[in-house]
Amino acid sequence: MKRCLIVTGGSIDLAFAEQFLRGRAYDRIVAADAGLLAVRALGLTPDEAVGDFDSLPVGMLEEYRSVPGICFEIHSPQKDETDTELALLAAERSGCAAADILGALGGRMDHAVGNIQLMYRFYGRGMDVSIYDPRNRLYLVGKRAYFRKKELYGRYISFLPMTESVEGLTLKGFQYPLDHKTICLGTSRCISNELAGEEGYLELERGVLLCVESHD
Repeated sequence: MKRCLIVTGGSIDLAFAEQFLRGRAYDRIVAADAGLLAVRALGLTPDEAVGDFDSLPVGMLEEYRSVPGICFEIHSPQKDETDTELALLAAERSGCAAADILGALGGRMDHAVGNIQLMYRFYGRGMDVSIYDPRNRLYLVGKRAYFRKKELYGRYISFLPMTESVEGLTLKGFQYPLDHKTICLGTSRCISNELAGEEGYLELERGVLLCVESHD
């Protein structure tokens, strides 16, 4: 399965990003607009850069356009899609079935919420999208998932419906278990759960869940 790293123009903790990338390998790296700044600071060379690039320092775009092997997709600032959506479309066109995004939550709240909704859109198109920042890992589940305490991103695991409802939700091995429950969009019932032991799992019969692994 081809994996893509997308670096957006949102606020990125570079120390966290360096640690996150250590030991991870990607088939493709896409920089979204000012994400090109973070890519350079991290010592990475993107395969593709997309956006309007209106937030780059003067001369930086031309500097990178002279680097062999980088594909540029330049858009007008007056466009219908955000730069993050353009980056996901680029990853999809290149055949990537999974994408990790850095910078999707830092900065403006409208972009953060929009990026979470993009996760759902591309999940429906067959792409597994995960969003990371220093405290959170976000991803979607549509059938089942297994959890091991030593592999979790943080102590807490929250489950939020992305569809109107999630039916037949079962949580085993958690401090707050569920057995074939229906959870509707807009409820906070499944916020801040935790594993009761070393392992747990969830199953659901219908719907899509946003899973958030987090720590204080």
